[in-house]
Amino acid sequence: MLKKQHRRKTVVVNVGGVYIGGRHPIVVQSMTNTSTADITATFNQIIELAIAGAEIVRVTINDERAARGIVKIIKKLRDSGYDIPIVGDFHFNGHVVLKAVAECARLLAKYRINPGNLGRGRRHDKNFADIIKIAIANQKPIRIGVNAGSLDRDLLTELLAKNSTLKRPHSIASVIRRAMVESVLRSAEYARKLGLGEDKIVISAKASNVEELIEVNSMLADRCNYPIHVGLTEAGSGVNGIVASSAAASILLYHGIGDTIRVSLTPSDDASRSLEVDVARNILQSLALRYFSPRVVSCPGCGRTDNRHFQQLVEYINSYVQKRLPFWKEHYPGVERMVIAVMGCVVNGPGESKHADIGISLPGKAERCSAMVFSEGNKISILKGKNIKQEFIKILEDYISSKYGRN
Repeated sequence: MLKKQHRRKTVVVNVGGVYIGGRHPIVVQSMTNTSTADITATFNQIIELAIAGAEIVRVTINDERAARGIVKIIKKLRDSGYDIPIVGDFHFNGHVVLKAVAECARLLAKYRINPGNLGRGRRHDKNFADIIKIAIANQKPIRIGVNAGSLDRDLLTELLAKNSTLKRPHSIASVIRRAMVESVLRSAEYARKLGLGEDKIVISAKASNVEELIEVNSMLADRCNYPIHVGLTEAGSGVNGIVASSAAASILLYHGIGDTIRVSLTPSDDASRSLEVDVARNILQSLALRYFSPRVVSCPGCGRTDNRHFQQLVEYINSYVQKRLPFWKEHYPGVERMVIAVMGCVVNGPGESKHADIGISLPGKAERCSAMVFSEGNKISILKGKNIKQEFIKILEDYISSKYGRN
């Protein structure tokens, strides 16, 4: 049996008042997909992500228009009462943009840079150093974020050349993974030599392949104590992206690797960007690493189940929980850890309901038309008739008030 490991010991990095690493809760991040120069669209999407539960939001800053735009956006956010940290994502020209728009450098909570997109040779080192010096001057942390699809070409060429001289050369995939690790660690070491503190560095190494992501991040975790941002990049869309992201992140987090997480999904026309946040939060709650909302346990239904009645009750309870959650969290601390079971028949229904904090086991198709209600393992009521939903809600509210209410 796999043993869940404690989180690895890391330094703590302060990102605009949100602490990453150490024993602080794993932080949920997301990223806007609007043009940052579009102030209204980006402002609205940041608020959407913040309301969904994102604790840090990253934005693209690809030119001076975007840099000036984020200055206005951050000020507008603060004026509107939102203090969520905003991270600037820089590729190719970050050293130029940060110099040109000094207020952008001052207002951002963190800079994310990819060593593979800073030029080659001496130009690479100078561009990297310029950004680090700006970070030091503004007392800002950085994330050194390496991607398998945009590796430092000089470093990769160096490692491939060395590999070719071996009697038993490693596979190209293996060399690429090593290059990702070396790119992160060499960049972090160079940043430290330039004067950036250890407590100002977050690292990440992302790939679109689950196995590759797990191996690279495991190697990083063994070789340093920087906080690690985890997430499958280019995960895809819909169910495929959600499953792949969940598989990769869960394995790493289960083994104690990861201090902050993002689920990177290709958005569909009818899906909110906040789906990324929902999935990340559900991953953390499923692993019992953080708790955000009461969990509703429900069965899939089968031939024994009155699907229409059962499914409607499950949908109603889920909707009711989300509607009431803001009030519950304010008045009933700890309610996020509650488990509610809504089961569809008497096969597993009573057992699962007993295991939950509170649960209801509906009759299937052939059973007597009565629904048993359990509270902390004890049967407390049998509901009948047309008002089962309303009666169960009253029992639920009474239970929450009694267990979580302030004395």
